[in-house]
Amino acid sequence: MSIFGKLSFKDQAFKLREDSILDATTGILATKGFDLMTMDDVANLIGISKPSLYKHFKSKEDLVGSTMVRLLDGASAQLEQLPEAFSAKEKLSALLEWALRVRLEGGMPFLPSTSAHVREMLMRNLKYVGKVLKLNAQLEKLVQQAQKKGELNPGMPTDVILYSYYARTCDPAVEYLQRFSKMSKDDIVKHMLQVCFEGMKP
Repeated sequence: MSIFGKLSFKDQAFKLREDSILDATTGILATKGFDLMTMDDVANLIGISKPSLYKHFKSKEDLVGSTMVRLLDGASAQLEQLPEAFSAKEKLSALLEWALRVRLEGGMPFLPSTSAHVREMLMRNLKYVGKVLKLNAQLEKLVQQAQKKGELNPGMPTDVILYSYYARTCDPAVEYLQRFSKMSKDDIVKHMLQVCFEGMKP
């Protein structure tokens, strides 16, 4: 049964509006960033009053934190849906492909990489921090498994591989390729995955 099957009509409408607010916030963050985004921007895009917006989220920080939590939930759900038969490297590659495709569609703001203020704000959000730690532990385990099997360089520190992997999700090359190259989104994803896992060797 879906979550909506357990909610009253009023609660369903509230949840749908909340999802719309988070969608709008994601788009605004992708174009304007955290500092320039205002609650008025979000309310105007959705077509609701600011007091109505505050019924869902008490502050800009609360709203952005919820947006990032939803993003992490999406990544965790994607990871859980991957076939058990996939190797550790295949799971890492599939998750990065998902992240790149979400990003190319404007659905992934990379706030922690853009501002120390934003990082500090998110670190005060215990729900966000808990989900980050859980996902990080899962990915670190996959990297270690891939190293043991020789799928990734066993002589390289795990942290170097893991943080380089994270860096690929916010690599500005994605935006440059989307804006200035004639490549399709599929080709951009393919080449970014190749750079991540195979490097630039012929």
